[in-house]
Order: sequence, then C-alpha cells, then structure tokens
Amino acid sequence: MFLSTLRHASIAALLLLAGTAWAQSAPVPSPMPPEIIAPQDIAYPGTLRLEVDATDVERRIYNVRETIPVRGGTTVTLHYPKWLPGTHSPRGRVDSLAGLIVNAGGARIPWRRDTVDVHAFHVDVPANATALDLEFQYLTANDGNEGRITITQEMLNLQWETVLLYPAGYYTRRIPIDVSVKLPTAWKLAAALETASTNGDVTTFKTTTVEDLVDSPMYAGRHFKTFDLGMTGAAPVRLNVMADKPESLEAKPEHIELHKNLVRQAYRLFGSHHYDHYDFLLATTDRMGGIGLEHHQSSENGVGPGYFTEWDKNADGRDLLPHEYAHSWNGKFRRPADLWTPTFNVPMRDSLLWVYEGQTQYWGYVLAARSGLLTPEQTMAAFADIAATYQHRIGRTWKPLQDTTNDPITAMRRALPWRSWQRSEDYYSEGLLVWLDTDTLIRELSKGKKSLDDFAKTFFGINDGSRVPVTYTFEDVVAALNSVQPYDWAAFLRARLDGLGPAPLDGVSRGGYRLVYKETQTDFAKGMETRRKYTDLTYSLGMVIGKDGKLTGVLWDGPAFKLGLTSGTQIVAVNTIAYEADRLKEAITAAKKSGADLELLVRNGDKFRTVKFDYRDGLRYPHLERDTSIPDRLGGILSARKN
Repeated sequence: MFLSTLRHASIAALLLLAGTAWAQSAPVPSPMPPEIIAPQDIAYPGTLRLEVDATDVERRIYNVRETIPVRGGTTVTLHYPKWLPGTHSPRGRVDSLAGLIVNAGGARIPWRRDTVDVHAFHVDVPANATALDLEFQYLTANDGNEGRITITQEMLNLQWETVLLYPAGYYTRRIPIDVSVKLPTAWKLAAALETASTNGDVTTFKTTTVEDLVDSPMYAGRHFKTFDLGMTGAAPVRLNVMADKPESLEAKPEHIELHKNLVRQAYRLFGSHHYDHYDFLLATTDRMGGIGLEHHQSSENGVGPGYFTEWDKNADGRDLLPHEYAHSWNGKFRRPADLWTPTFNVPMRDSLLWVYEGQTQYWGYVLAARSGLLTPEQTMAAFADIAATYQHRIGRTWKPLQDTTNDPITAMRRALPWRSWQRSEDYYSEGLLVWLDTDTLIRELSKGKKSLDDFAKTFFGINDGSRVPVTYTFEDVVAALNSVQPYDWAAFLRARLDGLGPAPLDGVSRGGYRLVYKETQTDFAKGMETRRKYTDLTYSLGMVIGKDGKLTGVLWDGPAFKLGLTSGTQIVAVNTIAYEADRLKEAITAAKKSGADLELLVRNGDKFRTVKFDYRDGLRYPHLERDTSIPDRLGGILSARKN
C-alpha cells in the first residue's frame, strides 16, 4: 500500500515537473524594435540634394547620388516611399532599389534595414559628420512580367519616389530638396517642376520640397513636342507629347482644339484652378507601359501610338486626359481627410475613393463629351457598357460598394480570377453611376435649375489659385450637396454605398434612357474590341476571349461558368471547326435560329474536352435607348457649357 502510494506520488511529481518544463519552454513574442520617429510639422534643418543619371536606357537603370544633411552623433532613419499617391496603396518598389552605399566624411558607414518596416533604413551618423552621401541604383523593369516598362530607347517616365530616400521625423512638405537629372543627348523633358538651368545634358530644377517633387514626375524622350492649350485664370496649360516615332506627334489643329476645349470646359465646370501651370504628360507608345496617374500640376498619361494619327480608332481612350485633369480639383486640391498623409510612409485610408475616383470618373466622361473629345453618342455607349457591367456584377450580392475602396490595398491591382464575384475597385465605375444618379436627381428635384455642376463649383471651386490641399469628410460632401439641393443625401449615399442587390441604375432611367440589349455592338464598343484585340461575349455566353483564343474573363454563375470554364481556358474549335472570333459569333447567331446546341472544344493545360452551350438567345450587347416620357437629362449633362 505504501509503495503504491509512493509510486503514484512520484508519477504525479514527474508529471508536474514535465508540465512546468513545458510551460517554461513555450515561446513568447520577441520585443518589437523601437517605433520609427513620427513625422512632425517642422522645418528640416538643411536641403537635400538629388542627382539622377538617366542615360543608361539600354539597361533601363537609374544611377542615383543623394546628399542628406544630418547632425553628427545621431541615428538617422531614411524612408523609401511606400504609400504612393494616386495608387492608394503601399506599392513603393523598394525591391528595385539596389547597390545602396552610404558615406559620411569620405568614409563608408553601414546601414541596417528596419526589421518591421522594410522601407526604412537606419544609419548611425559619426560624431563629426554633417551629411550622408548616398549612392544607389533603381532597376526598372526590362520585361512586362517584372512590372511596368518605364524606360525605352526613345523615352522614359521618371517618377521621383523611385529614386529617393528621405529622413523620417518631418512632414515631407517641410523637407527642401535640390534636384538635377542627366538625360541622353538631345532628349527633351517636361515636368511640373520649374527649371533653374540647363548645362549640356544636365537639367537642374529650382529648389522644391520632397512632397512636391514626388507630385511632379518627369517625361523625357527623343521625339517630343509641346502644344499650348491656353490659360485658366493666369495659369498656362500645356500638352507635352513624346512618341516612339516622330510621325506619331503629328496632331491635326482640330484635334488640339478639342484639348483646348477640355481646358475651357473644366474651368467652366469648376470655376477655379489650383495650379500655377498645368502640364499634361502624354506618351503615345506601345513600347512603354500604359499609365494614367494624377498630380496637382500635371498628369502621367499613356496611350497607343495612333492617338493622333488614327483618331477615329481610339475613341475609347479619350476620357483619360479629362479624368486625370479633373483630379487636379478632385483628389489633389480637395482630398479625403483620411487619405491625406504627412509623408509617403504613413498608411493611407481609402474610404472616400467613391468621391475621389468615382466622381472623377464621372467628370472624365462628361468633360470628354463637353469638349468634343468624345461625341455624346460615344459617351452614351460607354455609359451603356458601364451600366450593363454592374447590372451583371453578381458580387454586389455579398460585397457592398463601400468595401471596394479597400481593393487597392487588399488586391494591389493584381489580376483576379473571378472579377464579377470578387469585385475590383468598383468605386470607379459604379461610383460613376452613383454620381449620375445624384446629378439627375438634383436636376429632377430642382426642376432643371440646379445640377451636380453646382456642387462642383461649391465644393472644388473654393480658394481659386491655391495649391494648398483642403481635406473633406463624408459629412462635408453631404453638406455641400444640401447647399445645392436640400434632400436626405446622407441616407441616399449610404444606401448606395452599403446596400447589396441591384445596381444603382436610377440615373440612367431618370436621365431619360433605358438599358437594352441588341444583337449588334455600338461603334464605340466595336472599336474598343478591335483595338484591344478581344471578343466580349459577357452578355451571351458569359465570357471574354483574348486575341489568342484564351478566356480572359468568365462571368460568375453565367453559362460558361456553369460549364466549368475559367480564365486561361483555350478555345480550340467551334462546332468541330478551328476557332475564330467571327466564327464563334456566327455560331451563336445560328444557334438562335436552329435551336441546336453550341459546341466548343476547349483545352486546360494538357487536357481537352468538349462543352455544349444550351443557349439560344443570340448575341447581346448593351445600348442606351431613349425614353421620350422622361426629359433628356443625360443629353443635357453631356452638352458643352457656354459660360
């Protein structure tokens, strides 16, 4: 009995000891490193110096030298820009920074990367040092799968945040910087920065701030031409165009006049300007990557090489410049309060992108129509495509529009396998529909006396000539709408932002039109399909096909989806005959008449199979059809303003 009790006690003691040992060996979190000093609204004690050698266009490398004044005996943290304006996300390519060497007083000193914020570098400054001298390279993409191509043998797009480190602890608007760039011989440049001097191939700009530098990208190229677009207030506006070939620069006078109309119509809409001068930076190219990015006094724009020379074939891209130009007012001057940040390494919050981007998307099309860059018919065709997209955007059953404002951060603008279900930055074009709804409702309630134009002047037209940003909240937007036309705008907007279910198409019907589907495409949609080399069968078979016969999109729960087709599926044959886009369209039309199934031979990887579509409704393409029982408010919205 005693031995048994002793044995049990020993076992209990061993178990207790083992439990104690287990508890002692369990991991605990390692201490986090000290937080990086928060930015303060105080002047930086000194002026940074940045020198960029942009002559290595063969290897697409920027070679950078930078001098940063510092106080000896301190530890300095240098930021590489992470949260980039206009992208609304942490997309700073610190992985492309290479060869970083730091010197002080002629001697090389070590740097160490922050273990939490990998966009931050810590440097212990020697006691007798007064400046850090940096050398590094920014390695731009050599192939499209590495990122956007920004340098070719004919042109480059230098975004200063890619070649810059700046000291932590200060608002970027309080850090002065001197900048110079060396270009290939005979290249010309354009930027919102003001030139101080040019010496051979080196251009030196006037002293600016880190904030304004990042907001003032540069275009440069071998083939370059500048067109004067006139004045708004006392501020000149220029269209700076670079091209792969000199013949792509040949713009007809009537086409330049339409761009001048854009400036006039924007000023009539907003009743103000918020720049000292404005420079459209436009690349007409198929060699450098496309872009559309807003800045306060300029915009980066990329279009095809036939923008001027094949004018009638490029209508679908002509809302780009109006969109980016409108951002000077909406997004750069008036800016969401939670999106504005004091540096490029403080996280942005995107909750109001449905105003920042959604209303700009609306004004982009409206200004394109009012200026003549698009005809009213082309603009209505574009609106029909947008309305049809959201009528079929099944992801609206689970994900509200408001949540799509997080997409730049969660998806980082990557391609998605099921866009119609996942949704992707719908605050742009569904946002457009919300603002069309708003505009037509103001016009209806006021009996045509007021419109969203009045909101634009009230909200964006303040402080004429000022470039100091004015932030806003949801409540500010509601208050401005109520000052134009009293209504429960808060409930109106929240229902469209937070609600699920049918798309907000009331603006189309209140605008005097119906969304209908026909067997023929609009000329606008047909031109876009031809130029971009795809076949859109979204509203018939529920899929979009690329130029090589591969599906680039499949509508969630549509006919193709139900047959197990996905993006990447290759169509090999249509009714046992080799695939061609026109052959597939003809087969869809024939199936409507004959009642027979449509048969496709498809391939996924190394597997082939045959799928049969039980579909007989023919080709379906969206159109806006006039409803004469309602005033043509949409036509009025798209009409040019006389004053």
